[in-house]
Amino acid sequence: MGIIHLEGITKIYRTEEVETIALENVNLEVEQGEFLSVMGPSGCGKSTMLNITGLLDQATGGKVRIDGIDTTGMKDGAMAEFRNKTLGFVFQSFHLINSLNVLDNVEMPLLYRNSTDKSRREMAKAVLEKVGLSHRMKHYPSQLSGGQCQRVAIARAIVGNPKIILADEPTGNLDSKMGAEIMDLLFKLNEHGATIVMVTHDEHIARETKRIIRFFDGRRVE
Repeated sequence: MGIIHLEGITKIYRTEEVETIALENVNLEVEQGEFLSVMGPSGCGKSTMLNITGLLDQATGGKVRIDGIDTTGMKDGAMAEFRNKTLGFVFQSFHLINSLNVLDNVEMPLLYRNSTDKSRREMAKAVLEKVGLSHRMKHYPSQLSGGQCQRVAIARAIVGNPKIILADEPTGNLDSKMGAEIMDLLFKLNEHGATIVMVTHDEHIARETKRIIRFFDGRRVE
């Protein structure tokens, strides 16, 4: 069984008047060390699938197994701890905290672990060096370019050494040069063992990854 196993995943959004099926009977197996691209038109369920895989949203039906653990029925506290240790997230709009400098932003995921201030700082500095931003540690997000902000977001995603990185349009807000730099960084992380699932609209970028799956109207299509 792969490091990510989705079985019969359904997601339905209901109001008093409307029922919207976002995902319908989605099955997916991702092997450890794989770099998978997820493609499809806007509104087809790609990001919903990614959020369910990352335990940020709950499926209406089906099973989510991550790194051998069945997350169905997992309590909120246990799920948050598991998510923090196993998964790293990279978003299109970075989601950095503007009032915190780069180093403090990267340290954020480590605050939920039993680690000392010194060890957190050392870990954050180490990953900032890895993404080429050790000279920007004291800067704030507003003082950085889009590509630099995304590098900070990646540093934050990997600071806890997660096995899985989930990236939702990581190059979507960047020009082609900055986008290529971010992809080079993701490929290096994958080469060092990280499993990556990436939602993208860019066919050229997707073709460079190990596998592509496609969604249409909430279903996985071949």
